[in-house]
Amino acid sequence: MPDGRPSKIRPGQERYLARLEDTPLHDVGALDTTAPPESQWKEAWKQLRKNPLFLISATLLLLVAVVVAFPGLFTSNDPTYCQTGLRLRPAAPGHPLGFDSQGCDVYSRVIYGARASVAVGVFTTLIVALLGLVTGAVAGFYGGFLDTLISRIGDIFYAIPLLLAAIVLLSALNNVWPDRGFWGSVLAIVLALGLFGWPQVTRIARGAVIETKQQEFVDAARALGATPRRNLLRHVVPNSLAPVIVTATVSLGIFIVAEATLSFLGLGLPTTIVSWGNDISAAQNQVRSGTRLGTMFWPAGALALTVFSFILLGDAVRDALDPKAKKR
Repeated sequence: MPDGRPSKIRPGQERYLARLEDTPLHDVGALDTTAPPESQWKEAWKQLRKNPLFLISATLLLLVAVVVAFPGLFTSNDPTYCQTGLRLRPAAPGHPLGFDSQGCDVYSRVIYGARASVAVGVFTTLIVALLGLVTGAVAGFYGGFLDTLISRIGDIFYAIPLLLAAIVLLSALNNVWPDRGFWGSVLAIVLALGLFGWPQVTRIARGAVIETKQQEFVDAARALGATPRRNLLRHVVPNSLAPVIVTATVSLGIFIVAEATLSFLGLGLPTTIVSWGNDISAAQNQVRSGTRLGTMFWPAGALALTVFSFILLGDAVRDALDPKAKKR
């Protein structure tokens, strides 16, 4: 009984029911009404900290960021200093990965090669994410003629293969601007990839905006007098960022691979610039002859590990920002 008196179910089988106040059950489901509501981002961060995929990928990417920002902490050798007498030599003191076909230190080139490859991926992703978010938000929120126009233009660009378009643009650009330097070469690849890489983000942003603008809080803001522009910037776009962030995170790794592919084909960064793609391209002859395979393995391994880390990070962020994905 609720008052603590014994309850007779059958003769000789009495049992005692404790009062609710004497058990911890009254704390179950209790809500702290004084605590402020947590945002989607704060809740996602709590989940990310418990996800081993995020911890592993974040640790690897943090290491890559330190290598890009401070390569001198990891090697004191000059990656452009080469001695033909040391070509294809194995590992030696101060040179743990040996030398390539030009007599350059492989380890220092792997360290310094991260800067160009990661720079292309980061800047291309920023341009693609910004352009795709703006066009997708405008198309999804306003609809009508703007939606049709942006969608059709996006379809035209989406139908053109990314690498093929970048090859054509860079081939033409090499003829009119041959000596671009480091940042000029990075800018050329970023523009070539970004010009044809935004339609995918636009589609995702458009779908997210269309879904968000039908929510009740958007109708409530409109009823309270919020202008369409304020409603879009203050309520719709912030609540549509999750799929865009996930796509951008995965795309970053794809753009790093695209830069390496273009450099491998001789159309990306000039050979005077140290990058993973250039080193992989320079090691082709060793792979064919079966000598010093490490000259290709180490830059290719660094490239694969970086891209794999971004993919893991994208999966972890998707699980944290999209609870529905876990239930599928």
